[in-house]
Amino acid sequence: MRPQDVVVLLKIISANRKSWMNKELAAELYLSTAEISNSLQRNAISGLFDADHKKIRLQSFTEFLIYGLPYIFPQTPGGMAKGMPTGHSHEYFKEKIVDSEIYVWPDVESGYRGLSVQPLYPGAVNAAKMDSKLYLYLALIDVIRMGKVREKELAIEKLKQEIYEPSY
Repeated sequence: MRPQDVVVLLKIISANRKSWMNKELAAELYLSTAEISNSLQRNAISGLFDADHKKIRLQSFTEFLIYGLPYIFPQTPGGMAKGMPTGHSHEYFKEKIVDSEIYVWPDVESGYRGLSVQPLYPGAVNAAKMDSKLYLYLALIDVIRMGKVREKELAIEKLKQEIYEPSY
């Protein structure tokens, strides 16, 4: 499993697509069509994706995000950087979590400064700029990857809500 495999499935959920094409996903995620195809194969092997019906196995995927992701793709904040807010610094958490630390994905075009957090894969920042839902999902994932217990509980609750009943 590779980090972008998670993002591919999150993108499908964020777009609320009944049908999609690999080349569309590739363009929107800044990946090649071969990477999308390989990602979907790995997701199918891991039981997160039903390749025959082109459907995400939502319960398995949710369990993986909550219980597996922090162990497979852990993250600890690095040094100060200019970037795009993520984790509990995302707009969704503004009223829910008060913290003086700001977490950012390094990005020279963004106007925030904070502790750097490496996104799941290099194209994630650009993909998040183009899709606000995907951006929220990736920020929630970052909370699960490195947050405190209360933060994780809030992120998991919102993630479950979005996966099972997306708000569009």
